[in-house]
Amino acid sequence: MRSNCLRPISRFALEAQSTNAASTRPPKTMIDKNLGFISRQEEEAVLEYWKRTNAFKEQLRRSEGRPEYVFYDGPPFATGLPHYGHILAGTIKDVVTRFACSTGYHVTRRFGWDCHGLPVEYEIDKKLGIKGKEDVLRLGIGKYNEECRDIVMRYSKEWEKTVLRTGRWIDFENDYKTLDRNFMESVWWVFKTLWEKNLVYKGFKVMPYSTACNTPLSNFEAGLDYRDVSDPAVIVSFPIVGCDLSASLVAWTTTPWTLPSNLALCVNPTFTYVYAREPGGNVFVLAEARLSTLPGMRKRDKGSNPENLPEGWEILRKVLGSQLKDLRYEPIFPFFEADMKVTAYKVCCDGYVTDDSGTGVVHQAPAYGEDDFRVCIANGVVVKGGILPDPVDANGCFCHPVPDPYLGKHVKEADKDLIAAIKNMGRLVDNSRIVHSYPYCWRSHTPLIYKAVASYFVKVEDIKTRLLENNKKTRWVPPHVQEKRFHNWLENAHDWAISRNRYWGTPIPVWCSEDGEEIRVFGSIAELESATGKVIDDIHRHFIDHLEVPSSRGPNVPPLKRVEDVFDCWFESGAMPYAQQHYPFENKDYFERKIFPANFVAEGLDQTRGWFYTLMVLSTALFDRPAFQNLVCNGLVLASDGKKMSKSLKNYPDPNEILNKYGADALRLYLINSPVVRAEPLRFKEEGVFAVLKDVFLPWYNAYRFLVQNVRRIESETHMSFNPFASDQNGINVLDRWIASATTSLVTFVKNEMDNYRLYTVVPHLVTFIGQLTNIYVRYNRSRIKGKNGVDDTRRALTALYNVLLTLCKMMAPFTPFFAEKMYQNLRRCLPEEGKSEPSVHFCSFPEASAAVLDHRVEKSVARMQAVIETGRQIRERNNKPLKTPLKRMTVVHADEHFLADLQGELRDFVIEELNIQQLDVSQDPMKFATIKAEPNFAVLGKRLGKAMGKIAKAVKQMPQDDLRSFQKTGACVIDGYPLSRDDITIKFEFFTSVGVDTKNIDAALGEDDVMVIIDLATDQQLLDSGAARELVNRIQKLRKAGGLQASDEVWVFFEPKMLTDRKSMDALHRLIKAEEEYLKSMLSREPRHISSKPSHAVSIVSDSCTLSTGTEITLTLTRPCISINKDALRSACDDSEELAAAVSAVMLSREYLSIACECHEGDGILRISVDDRDVNLKAGKEFILA
Repeated sequence: MRSNCLRPISRFALEAQSTNAASTRPPKTMIDKNLGFISRQEEEAVLEYWKRTNAFKEQLRRSEGRPEYVFYDGPPFATGLPHYGHILAGTIKDVVTRFACSTGYHVTRRFGWDCHGLPVEYEIDKKLGIKGKEDVLRLGIGKYNEECRDIVMRYSKEWEKTVLRTGRWIDFENDYKTLDRNFMESVWWVFKTLWEKNLVYKGFKVMPYSTACNTPLSNFEAGLDYRDVSDPAVIVSFPIVGCDLSASLVAWTTTPWTLPSNLALCVNPTFTYVYAREPGGNVFVLAEARLSTLPGMRKRDKGSNPENLPEGWEILRKVLGSQLKDLRYEPIFPFFEADMKVTAYKVCCDGYVTDDSGTGVVHQAPAYGEDDFRVCIANGVVVKGGILPDPVDANGCFCHPVPDPYLGKHVKEADKDLIAAIKNMGRLVDNSRIVHSYPYCWRSHTPLIYKAVASYFVKVEDIKTRLLENNKKTRWVPPHVQEKRFHNWLENAHDWAISRNRYWGTPIPVWCSEDGEEIRVFGSIAELESATGKVIDDIHRHFIDHLEVPSSRGPNVPPLKRVEDVFDCWFESGAMPYAQQHYPFENKDYFERKIFPANFVAEGLDQTRGWFYTLMVLSTALFDRPAFQNLVCNGLVLASDGKKMSKSLKNYPDPNEILNKYGADALRLYLINSPVVRAEPLRFKEEGVFAVLKDVFLPWYNAYRFLVQNVRRIESETHMSFNPFASDQNGINVLDRWIASATTSLVTFVKNEMDNYRLYTVVPHLVTFIGQLTNIYVRYNRSRIKGKNGVDDTRRALTALYNVLLTLCKMMAPFTPFFAEKMYQNLRRCLPEEGKSEPSVHFCSFPEASAAVLDHRVEKSVARMQAVIETGRQIRERNNKPLKTPLKRMTVVHADEHFLADLQGELRDFVIEELNIQQLDVSQDPMKFATIKAEPNFAVLGKRLGKAMGKIAKAVKQMPQDDLRSFQKTGACVIDGYPLSRDDITIKFEFFTSVGVDTKNIDAALGEDDVMVIIDLATDQQLLDSGAARELVNRIQKLRKAGGLQASDEVWVFFEPKMLTDRKSMDALHRLIKAEEEYLKSMLSREPRHISSKPSHAVSIVSDSCTLSTGTEITLTLTRPCISINKDALRSACDDSEELAAAVSAVMLSREYLSIACECHEGDGILRISVDDRDVNLKAGKEFILA
């Protein structure tokens, strides 16, 4: 017998079988919610196996020479710990890349780190108490940057630990970092290439600005954190110079701090504006539609009669907004009046002014509003490159020429003082507050302001058409993110500000003369070394800021100096396809031929305006190609209450606790099989992870456990190793054929869906299949696998089950790498030439679909059989007929004659056994049992038919039976010229009973796929006895479980009626045992016997009392099988030696029953016993008896 049979594999494998149940009980399969189904130790053992065998690198080595599958990994920051969003994205990436490797590709997987930018600087600012630029310069940029470098990889080990713990295979040794010299040099090349293409310029732009971080943010960064806040909402008057009515324009603003920089007012040229006099005599000019905003005016609906005014109010004049153009007004603050009075303090016109809020008059502070800046430039209030009043410093505090008490105050804190000053001037018309959505800095969590800043820009608007075209060349999953969210973002994209006036980042490689006339852009370190004559090892600011480049205009002209800016870290991450390869300085041919664009990228929904966007912009600008071909976009993982996960609120469980408690596979499958893979939000719930263990892993494991138990049993009984690849073990049983075909169908489906990156469709099918495997194949085949039809049939069933589990391991390996690996390690022991088989499931190819075993008919028939069984169970439940009570007859009605033939043929026994019925009839004619009625689907048809709905609905309800049966078959009909389908008409059945049949004794129902089931519910004594026999078997099986017995453990059953049991109950018990003798033998190996027949030396295992439905109270006792010795015959065989006979008898009774049975089988019924050097040959049936 081969020694490499299936054996225990750690905790969740089956322990070695023993006939001593008390000494070696099997492991419990019930999940302990506190420990998880697969323990932390088990998964860590797999991790150790992968580490010991260098499995990831070995996989890469084995796949060398295959076509390259290119994956780009978006770089996270290592200044924080990984959360569920990272685990989710990492799981998606791991599933897809493992699948790609199993389907014939070589997949390089490099981890990346985002090392520059605000997240790092913000941590150092907190650590060193840095408040602004002066603090950094006082410390020194060099020391500041080195502080940043020191913390960049602060949590890298924690990241590596968590990522590897989740089962993800990715290369940390050969990772890329955005702070590496080579990476930064490629970023320089990208910038210079864009410069040479005239796609970069330097200009002013009003941008979201973080006063806490002293830097502008991109528009997509500003959209990351919006909050509802309460802000002041004031209406301020602006007296019109030289107005005959002494009127004042009134403007509404929620940013009083911008009023010191007011340079203009803006109105909509097409709106009607009114001069309205209030009871106090003041005349205000505002949009007619916004009169209700003034204090004292009653609230009026938009469009209401403007003449219907409160007492004391009067409309003096009406004009169009265009008639107000160029009116001049008195400045509210004089801080910039001297410099700006010639061009400023006038009324401008623009269509961006709306009448849905405010007064229809918008105050313009061009330094703090994008539209303000545009309008003021267009109207000559300010000029590009000219003076732009901006009395707010980098920290968001007022500076010169704004005086005390505002000087030095943060603008938000100065609001109250400014409002008080305006009130003292007599120009505060109204002061209230408003709650509105306002952007916050995603890093410092402080309110943003909008502020004009100098920046380098990429001309995104110039390449917008190409961006939209390249977007169409990619495939996004789910597609609506690409077609709507990302498309709309590209369609409305503005030029991209790529520079930051910061310190820790890749320096902008621009050297400029003092007069701005001479500019040099460097695209490599070699170029800069050549221009400066210096050797450069590091290109961070503190290593190159001091380098000067001689002017091309001669030695008398001051040298060129580097601009202060560094690249936005989004620019660096968008450049990662090139920079991680040090392109074009290295790997140029390899990059261009093989690894660009990427086959696959994946990140969260927020990256549509982040990394996905920057990848697309730079690849389009550089190569006019998308950077990726396929993209999977996941949604956000929220706390269970629907709120954002927050460390301070502690509203989510620690990821490491979940990993240790339930295992990585359970967490992976929970995340993949959730709405979050369809870019929808997921409310993370710990009980959902537990449900995956219960609903997926437990049934999967139980199918595997059942296989191992029975393989070991049959090997023990036959002394032959199990070989699932023997040529004579092809499945001929209908369920063997069905599970083989269903497995092939699943392989085909999963392959197709994964090829199309639809992960969210794969897992539900895998879960359904595992349910079918356990609930149909294993459940319906239990008696067969246990030997009901002989050893050969058992081997065929075990072979079918083995092949399914092996295929399932290979198919599920990308999703559940730990569980699949552990199970595969045991299953591979049965593979031919085990030592030459793949040592890891992750080295195996994805299973191939086998056309030879595909059988659509059997798949349909089994599915319909299951529908019959489910419908039959429902009928039983609603009629209070438990499954233990046999029923006489069931009729199944369906139009498919092949299904009915299968149901009467190979599938018949499964239906009869599962539903406990005695007779199964079939019919193709539903009209024998029911009438058909049709109901129109009003929700669907109403929209399409309109007024014709009533007429068509009436015709549908009156459809003749023949037409309805035809519609059932074809799913289509035409009524009064309107074609109708199954979506338009609902078919209903009304069942009837034959004449003379009691309606209480029959019931019917329509199941899935139009399966009609009719059951006769009447009972008689014979049915009651059969039910009692099933109940008895059930009691005995529970007793076996209580005794810790395995399915393969043979026992004898004895019963003892209670002393006071009446004669009638005793007779009923004996009657059912005699009547159901064959059934009891088939289920228990032998029928139960009276306790009086129990051998005196039989070892009792467990006993318990119960009351059967017949009313009989009995005590059941399970004993170990034992031999019966014929003392006279034994003495004769021992040459009439009493002493020898006693010794032989003692030896025989001390041996295991199964051991004696096997020896007799091998010795043709002869048993040899050796005692004191004497051999005694005993014959079964003569000197001893085997039951």
